[in-house]
Amino acid sequence: MSILIIQDNKKARFDYEVLEVIEAGIVLTGSEVKSLRAKDVQLKDAYVSFQNGEAFLQNAHISPYRASSYNNHTPERLRKLLLNRNEINKLMGQVQERGLSIVPLKIFFKKGMVKLDLGLVRGKKAHDKRNTIKERESNKSLKQTLRHSR
Repeated sequence: MSILIIQDNKKARFDYEVLEVIEAGIVLTGSEVKSLRAKDVQLKDAYVSFQNGEAFLQNAHISPYRASSYNNHTPERLRKLLLNRNEINKLMGQVQERGLSIVPLKIFFKKGMVKLDLGLVRGKKAHDKRNTIKERESNKSLKQTLRHSR
């Protein structure tokens, strides 16, 4: 199965504790797909909201396609997410009851279709972020020592 990662949202994994990952499709226009192929996307402040029983991606910035003419897209428009009814109801319930959030973790092409990995997340406290930094630094130094010992 061919998966081409367009962008990974590393900031979300640092700021939030990921509890569950859900794969979703996304409704796009042609110029948006071409921009994604050029990797002109920013997911840093994006999140998922619910309106009228449907899931939408907000604040995801897909840059206008440079070679397009008058029919280009708006960079930060609402984009509908393609989830089945059971998934939407489950996610809506967890967001409302447990105070969790849903953020995009990764955007990628899978079998020619654009997909998103959505994370059901809980915000980290400052001390949790410090622990994450310590773990990352220790893993980095461990890899360096292993590389130099060969």
